[in-house]
Amino acid sequence: MRPTTGYCEHFENDTKNLIAFITVCNLQHSTVSISKGVSKILNNGKDFFVFLQPKFQAMKTLYTILLLVASNIFMTFAWYGNLKLTEMGVIKDWPLILIILASWGVAFFEYSIMVPANRIGSDVNGGPFNIVQLKVIQEVVSLIVFMIITIKVFKMSEFSWNHLLGFFFMVLAVYFCFKN
Repeated sequence: MRPTTGYCEHFENDTKNLIAFITVCNLQHSTVSISKGVSKILNNGKDFFVFLQPKFQAMKTLYTILLLVASNIFMTFAWYGNLKLTEMGVIKDWPLILIILASWGVAFFEYSIMVPANRIGSDVNGGPFNIVQLKVIQEVVSLIVFMIITIKVFKMSEFSWNHLLGFFFMVLAVYFCFKN
């Protein structure tokens, strides 16, 4: 059975999604060769080409970054929220073990969002990012979220040249991690 139309997610050298495409089209005993978005499929001795389109790559990128932002909001409150609550007098007399358990409760939601973000974004699962790129994105998102929360929630108004220099180097890190 030869497909007339069809879309398959494709990221460089990603055969998992193509194999799913072949299965859907009932192409048994097929061999696959991928080269920059064009796939040559040898099916029962007959060659034909399928042009693969990165239909969901932009959405996976967006979902990954949005989920990383959400998880880092929870992370920041899990790590530093107890300081604000102590300052406000809410948990001033709590024992340390109770504060740790409360922080773990908040961190549960961070991990519940972080793990799907990494799975969606990872090239292991057909996403657009390798593990190094995911980590760099996560660190940049983490620092941006941290700065916003410290300025808005903790009322830290000091933002100096060394902060700007640090952000500049983060942008450089992202550039170098994504450079081929």
